[in-house]
Amino acid sequence: MKNLYQETKFLLKKYHMEANKKLGQNFLIQESVIEGIVEAADVQPDDLIIEIGPGLGTLTSYLLEKARKVVAVELDERMMHVLQDRFCFYHNFELIHQDILQVDLNHLIQEERKKDQTIQRTKIVANLPYYITTPIVMKLLEEKLEIDSLTIMIQKEVAERFCAQPGSKLSGAITYGIHYYTKPELKFTVEPNAFIPEPAVQSQVVHLQILHQPSVVVEDEKWLFQVIKVAFMQRRKTLMNALQHGGIIQDKGELEEILKTMQLPSNIRGENLSLGQFAQLSEKLKKKQ
Repeated sequence: MKNLYQETKFLLKKYHMEANKKLGQNFLIQESVIEGIVEAADVQPDDLIIEIGPGLGTLTSYLLEKARKVVAVELDERMMHVLQDRFCFYHNFELIHQDILQVDLNHLIQEERKKDQTIQRTKIVANLPYYITTPIVMKLLEEKLEIDSLTIMIQKEVAERFCAQPGSKLSGAITYGIHYYTKPELKFTVEPNAFIPEPAVQSQVVHLQILHQPSVVVEDEKWLFQVIKVAFMQRRKTLMNALQHGGIIQDKGELEEILKTMQLPSNIRGENLSLGQFAQLSEKLKKKQ
């Protein structure tokens, strides 16, 4: 069994580094958690793995043993030196120094598949910084990448919101986006002592299986998510008040008529609608524009 705590301490000392709080860095030191992430991602010998934020490369080393190819995207220049040294003899490792939000992942995936036609699937694996989880996940989903899944470790509270049933108390605007594009599944909880430095909250590993077709059919996805976003901007307001205040509709009477046709009460809140109901509502609102 590896002593990941000692290994991590050694690397940090060797390269004269410490965790960058601004980048939300926490280094995994529990082997069982890393093995659990690899298992949750179902990494196969013919998979291309894109790892976001590999840090010191602790998870990377396990992925390299299982996958056909690992492309690691790292923002922190200090980590680049560690990763280049650590994996310089691995033929199936590639390192990109860039912000994941700026990477053209469609192009990257196509190029990797051209170079190696034995690659069968592409999967994304990441230990995401808490402060930027939602923008990264939504970028990955909205770009409609040719990927099979995302397996991510994120703050437990955010994970529960991702995987909540749309229309339940835990749901938020992001919940509908997650369920629109994927089949989400909570895998396991990770305690703070699995990291150095220890974060203040628990983490959760989530597996998002990409749907080949969105779970509901709408003519205008952007409009659907705009309606959902506005409905959740002021959760305490009724749906009618929130949509009027957010500029989605001017005439409350028209919206009341739409809700009647959907057999919904006029005082319903956005958080009580299912994804299918939001899809239906957005289509009806679009016709009123």
